[in-house]
Amino acid sequence: MIITKACPVVLRTTQTLEILAFEHPLAGLQLVKGSVEPNETTAAAAIRELQEEAGITGNVIRNLGTWHSEITGQTWAFHQCHVSADLPDSWTHFAEDDGGHCFRFFWHPLGSELTNEWHPIFKGALTTLIEKLGSEAR
Repeated sequence: MIITKACPVVLRTTQTLEILAFEHPLAGLQLVKGSVEPNETTAAAAIRELQEEAGITGNVIRNLGTWHSEITGQTWAFHQCHVSADLPDSWTHFAEDDGGHCFRFFWHPLGSELTNEWHPIFKGALTTLIEKLGSEAR
């Protein structure tokens, strides 16, 4: 199995377990993820994508496994990341990808419903992550 995408998973606990997510101005609600470059580990790709898409520096603390998207045919690697900064409840970050976009970041409670605002690919990814996190996500 060739892993083509890396997804850094940043979690926080307030009243419930929440995951870092963002609103793409053209493609709905999403998680940070991106392509694994040649000769790059999926963990290194996750850290790079976290910096590029969210402007956050972090480090991988555990591997959360993989997921195969039936929609795209791509296989993703999930890596839980720790960030030393205390992140706000929401913020925007300008990412250079695809000509540049301003992403609005927020925390999504893992126990809440995945509305139609979520891009279909990311609904599948989140459902898998919730299953992998098990009792932590409840």
